Formats: sequence, C-alpha cells, structure tokens
Amino acid sequence: MQITFLGTGTSHGVPVIGCECPVCTSNNGKDKRTRSSILVETEGKSLLIDTANEFRLQALQEGIKKIDAVLYTHCHADHVFGFDDLRIFSQRSGKSIPIYGNPTTIDEIYQVFSYVFRKTQKGGGKPQVNPIKVEGGFAVEGVDVLPIPIYHGVLPIYGYRIGRMAYITDCSQLPRESKALLQDLDLLILGVIRYQPHSTHFHVDAAIGLVSELLPKRTYFTHISHYLAHEDVNARLPRGIELAYDGLKMKI
Repeated sequence: MQITFLGTGTSHGVPVIGCECPVCTSNNGKDKRTRSSILVETEGKSLLIDTANEFRLQALQEGIKKIDAVLYTHCHADHVFGFDDLRIFSQRSGKSIPIYGNPTTIDEIYQVFSYVFRKTQKGGGKPQVNPIKVEGGFAVEGVDVLPIPIYHGVLPIYGYRIGRMAYITDCSQLPRESKALLQDLDLLILGVIRYQPHSTHFHVDAAIGLVSELLPKRTYFTHISHYLAHEDVNARLPRGIELAYDGLKMKI
C-alpha cells in the first residue's frame, strides 16, 4: 500500500491569504500546505479520501491518472470543493466513480453539487459519480474499507481504516467504540490544528494523548494550520510522531 499526502493544510491553507506570520512567510516548502487529502494505492486500486479545493493541482503535481473511488469524511468546503475535477477521471474510464460517505455527507453532496444530479444542457460535462451511503464496512473492488465514526465538534463524520492504515481528520472526539477499531495500526494519520485547544479539532497535546492510547507504529499529523512550523514542531514531538507535508509518500 502506498500513501500520498496530496494536501496537509486546514481550510485556509498555508500561507493564509494576507498573513505575514513566520509560517506563512517561511521559505521551507514543507510549510506550504494545500487543503487536506490523501491518495491510497493498494491492490491495483486508487482510493481518494476527500476532494480538496486544490484537487486539480494536487492531481497534476502527483501525476494521478485514475481514481477508482472517493471516500468522503464530511461535506465541509475544504473537503469537497474539488469535486468537479473528478469529471476527467469518469470521462477517461467511461464509468461512474463510486463516492462513499455517511448518509448526512451524501445528502449534502446532492445539495451542494445539485447540477451534477439533474438534467442540464449538454456542454462541458459533469462528473459521473455513484453516491453510496455507508454505515459499516464495505469493499471497493476487493479492497476492504472500514468507516470510523468520529465527531467534528458535535457533527458526526467519518474517518477511514484501510488495512493497517487509518485516516482521521477534523476530529475532536472519538467514541470508545471507534477507538476499538483503531488498534494494531502500522500508520495513523491524524488531524491536528494547533497547540491551543480547539472546539472542533484536536490540538497537539490531545492528539499525543490519543496516540499514547492507540499505540500505532507510526503517526503523522495532518490538517495543519499556520500556527505550526514544520521543523520546529517536529523537533518537539515524541518519537514516532511527525508532521506530514504535501507530497509526502510512504509505503506500508
């Protein structure tokens, strides 16, 4: 299995528009963060988690040529607004791309991207997708996927586990039952926004505490704001935990 971090930033991205803080003006390329998404390539399949705002640019940067399915965590703008750029993948394959999410997420995608699902004039085309509501484990052409129920503030959303990798972003609380689904991980990818506590996201100390409970072999933080400088924070994190960065690839 190969994991590619397409983007690792929060909803603002980094640099933030108009900001002159040390991270936004950093010369370190690892402090430049597009909105968060990963590509999971396993068993010959390419599974995308979320279509971030910059998905087109991310796909060009990483040379992505096919998408077999999209797993949506939730329907906030920074996780879905690259949706229309799925159309080139459905045009090339000649078939609809299955997109998965909890019932609320799929219902909101129908609303936000209503032009895709209603009859319109012929023209530039629309992404051909097959929305699928999931409330338990499922398979994408033989690849087993396990949704992990989590809370983004009070909003119930999904993380996902594929094999011994789990992707949990925009999370402030995990139910006990969900923690039980995250045992024996080789890789945990966890959204961490800043040092200070936040009402809808993990902050650094809360995330370190969760890692100490789950004990994955490796952990990478993503969905990172401009309050966290890559090199400075990495130097302070416990062994086995690092900040991810755009373009990072790893095999497990």
